[in-house]
Amino acid sequence: MARAVVAIVGRPNVGKSTFFNRCVGARDAIVFDSPGVTRDRIYRECDWSGHDFLLVDTGGLVPDATEEMSAKVADQVALAVAEADVIIFMVDGKSGLIGTDLDVANMLRRTKKPILLAVNKIDEPHEETNLLEFYKLGLDEPHPLSAMRGTGGVGDLLDKVVAALPPVNGSGADGSGAEDVEAREDFSVAIVGRPNVGKSSIVNALSNSRRTIVTALPGTTRDAIDTVIKYGTRSVTLIDTAGIRRKSKVQFGVEAFSVVRSLKAIDRADVAVLMLDATETVADQDQKIAAKIAEAGKATVIVVNKWDLIENKSSKMMNEFTQQVLLDLPHLKFAEVIYSSALTRQRLPKILEACQRAWAENRRRINTGLINQIVNEAQTITPPPSASRGRRLRIYYATQVSVSPPTFVLFVNDNKLLTQSYQVYLERKIREAFGFRGTPIRLIARPKNRETR
Repeated sequence: MARAVVAIVGRPNVGKSTFFNRCVGARDAIVFDSPGVTRDRIYRECDWSGHDFLLVDTGGLVPDATEEMSAKVADQVALAVAEADVIIFMVDGKSGLIGTDLDVANMLRRTKKPILLAVNKIDEPHEETNLLEFYKLGLDEPHPLSAMRGTGGVGDLLDKVVAALPPVNGSGADGSGAEDVEAREDFSVAIVGRPNVGKSSIVNALSNSRRTIVTALPGTTRDAIDTVIKYGTRSVTLIDTAGIRRKSKVQFGVEAFSVVRSLKAIDRADVAVLMLDATETVADQDQKIAAKIAEAGKATVIVVNKWDLIENKSSKMMNEFTQQVLLDLPHLKFAEVIYSSALTRQRLPKILEACQRAWAENRRRINTGLINQIVNEAQTITPPPSASRGRRLRIYYATQVSVSPPTFVLFVNDNKLLTQSYQVYLERKIREAFGFRGTPIRLIARPKNRETR
């Protein structure tokens, strides 16, 4: 059964993201002393008193906004409210009641859903007198709290949230464990790349929803946004991320935090999708992002978006384009390249198909006997080169020690004798034998014993 959804709603800069982070126990939402930092809606699992639910952080709501970004934020808030079972309406206890609060309250009242009024920034007991004016909203009794300090009525408010949640029926998601086996087969995909290559558009197209805000302005997405979709029998979490720019281009503040979250999204994902713009050449920053993905050992798919803008397309041209992309991104030479368009939905299903294949290869194990057979054959065909003083590398045996990424240990006479070129050769022979398309593999040399020198 799907978890209940609790949405945090309010005007800008009342502390919604601070409260969200306090509840989920992590800094998942960006918190910065500037209004309008959160734009998309962010979902995280939350547990209180043994009750699981999804907590949603939303952007600051400005009713009747006409500016494009504010209007799109309002659309995201409306979607969050529509799917919520309980709404936390947050106001600022220090600045007091303003007209925007009244407008938001009127909008929420029309939903006919449980609304809990949270008065934030009540940091000292004497400030509780500030609650009185919020009774004018005509909602539930105001709950004072300090999200920043974690004091006041944070726990009391969560008790009220739990009490307002709809009853849980059925089995599986309620803790019976019936879904545990299938849940282990779910995977997550981080969509990464430079600004304005179409990451959010691809997420929206794959999920058939307006899950993230899309504008022509680079840098629209700031948080790493999770969207869960069904793919066959599996649930796939799509993580939309902020565009990663060169450090010299990134100013301290919101954008710097966004880049950090994008890099963390790569770490927590099972598959990384590096998005490129078909109308632009591979840039230095694309290469740096590719290196980060390979360093993290992630299954990888390269998606060339905006393919609809390329004229005179042909299979030959696509093959040449692929060769050039992999040449320009040597860290990801193992990745599958998909040509797609978020606008026309061209080849969208191919993206998830490639992600699933790469994810499976990233977790693949090879029998020790088989890997030794391939390594021995490789040494027979091309013996290791002689090193200084005529000493030559000897590989006694090999074994796979882990997955994600597939990692092989080579027990050798001297690990310093394994040159980079011979390691590349061994990797190529292993890939020829077993595939491993879409995933990096790692070879680690360990000395079996110390020879007398």
